[in-house]
Amino acid sequence: MTYRILVSDKLGAAALEKLKEFPDVTADVRPGLGREELLAIISEYDGLIVRSGTQVTADMLAAAGKLRVVGRAGVGVDNIDVKAASMYGIVVMNTPGANSMATAELAFSLMLAASRHIPQAHESLKAGEWRRSEFVGRQLYRKTLGVIGFGRVGKLVAERAKAFGMEVLAYDPAIMEETARELGVLLVELDDLLADSDYVTLHTALVPATVRLINATTIGQMKDGAILINAARGKLVDEEALAQALKSGKLAAAAVDVYSSEPPTAANPLIGLPNVVHLPHLGASTREAEREVGIQIVNQVVAALRGTDFSYTVNMPFEVEGDFSAIKPYLELAETLGRLQAGLADGSIQRIEIEAHGDVVGNLVRAIGAGILKGVLGPGGDVPVNYINAPTLANERGITTTQTVGLNNLDYPNLVACRAVWPGGKRLLAGVLFGGSESRIVQIDEYRLEANPEGIVLVMQNQDVPGVIGQVGTLLADHGVNIGEWRLGRVQPGGQALSFINLDSEPSEQALQDLINISAVTKAKVVRL
Repeated sequence: MTYRILVSDKLGAAALEKLKEFPDVTADVRPGLGREELLAIISEYDGLIVRSGTQVTADMLAAAGKLRVVGRAGVGVDNIDVKAASMYGIVVMNTPGANSMATAELAFSLMLAASRHIPQAHESLKAGEWRRSEFVGRQLYRKTLGVIGFGRVGKLVAERAKAFGMEVLAYDPAIMEETARELGVLLVELDDLLADSDYVTLHTALVPATVRLINATTIGQMKDGAILINAARGKLVDEEALAQALKSGKLAAAAVDVYSSEPPTAANPLIGLPNVVHLPHLGASTREAEREVGIQIVNQVVAALRGTDFSYTVNMPFEVEGDFSAIKPYLELAETLGRLQAGLADGSIQRIEIEAHGDVVGNLVRAIGAGILKGVLGPGGDVPVNYINAPTLANERGITTTQTVGLNNLDYPNLVACRAVWPGGKRLLAGVLFGGSESRIVQIDEYRLEANPEGIVLVMQNQDVPGVIGQVGTLLADHGVNIGEWRLGRVQPGGQALSFINLDSEPSEQALQDLINISAVTKAKVVRL
């Protein structure tokens, strides 16, 4: 299969060369396309790579019939309608680590520039002036820096601040106190950070809760004469409130690399203020960062299209930490269980109960749930089902999922069990991975077995009496169907038995009917796994 990728923003030469290395990829590099032009061609592509210029809107995603992956060469994805992408099962990826160092260094540069009036002094001297006394600044040593958002960039900024002899406070609800303490940083509440910091630097994500996080109220909580640095996202700041604080002297200065609307117009209240250091969104603009960001997003998009890796996916309904290949076999096992549940169900599945226990799968319940739902929903419908949209599509179809315990007492490491419930019936399935890679079904309802869930499978219940295996084998042979493997489970001799039979070809309707007509056979279904 050949994947078509559109690059609609400027990407570094190294990244473009990387695209050429993949034999199953063809790429069109067309930066600067207008909205209507993009809408007209987006349906031709499997993948889209953007930076901050392209606006990936809901209507564009609706028109993108083949599109499976949108890759953002950078961290922020506010130019992508992530919610709409998720509904269409489109993976949205970013590169959070590739430009962290560049952004951290720039943020620290802005702090130094604002403290020592470097841009203003430069312009003054450039104009032939010598006004040393007007540019008396302040040093960073023994000052307090407040870091809002203690992720990759925030931590790098904190490390550099400590090297300058600064005290560092951090606010981030998602960070454990131990993490901050390891870097010699004190984790505090936002109110305390604002009140105690000489400098406040923003490194938090832009989400609804952080829009205009810095506003008239929070600025009022800051120290008089503090300096604000924003190299994260412009919409984190109420620019009008910041401008008023700078004019009144409440804040001594601000250093800004990002704006609520880019490029900023002359109407932006910060433009032209003498105590503001401005940059045109240069946070990731180093040769090293641009090279790394481009190469990384190319590799990620290709891997996602191939289905081999989904690292740094922002809309996956579960966390992907570390190597995706380590959890992929468990997702595939879960998906197989879901397909088997759907194939064996005697009605429309309404609820899935999930149990996962073991060192690995115990932490993957949400991921396993998405895999089971993907299998249950199958390939039908207008929108292809994948791990991204399976939970949402299942909810729309009235299928609920719950985590439970006590579904079985099998003693396997990393066992995944699920019970499907439909009107008037239910079924329990359990599976494991042998050797970390070979899927096996180890329980169907009360029957224990070790069956290979691949290809065409005949699941049959029968009375445990002599001659059944011979009759079934002969009948299938008469219809030209070869048996690859036969696994049987029973609760007690002479009771009911269950067979899991791998077939080399799918039996005809007549063959299945003849099978059911065998007096000892009580139920038989064929499932393609």
